[in-house]
Amino acid sequence: TRHVWEDSKDWVRNNRLSKSGKQLYRKRKETIERSFADAKELHGFRYCRLRGLPNVREQALMTAAVQNMKKMAIHLDRREKRG
Repeated sequence: TRHVWEDSKDWVRNNRLSKSGKQLYRKRKETIERSFADAKELHGFRYCRLRGLPNVREQALMTAAVQNMKKMAIHLDRREKRG
């Protein structure tokens, strides 16, 4: 017998392996996964410096804020250079 979720898992698998699904995952790899890699390698996301869920949550939010500020600075710099 099949598990209750097997039909849903099959649908997701078929969608992911389709041509449009592969394009979507390729784009995800370039954007979302790059953001996690940046947080891990450049902003100390590999190991948490603090203990306890509230402290870990605060570190994660601060890391996300720093990444967003970097994105805004890059965007503003590009806009300024264009004129």
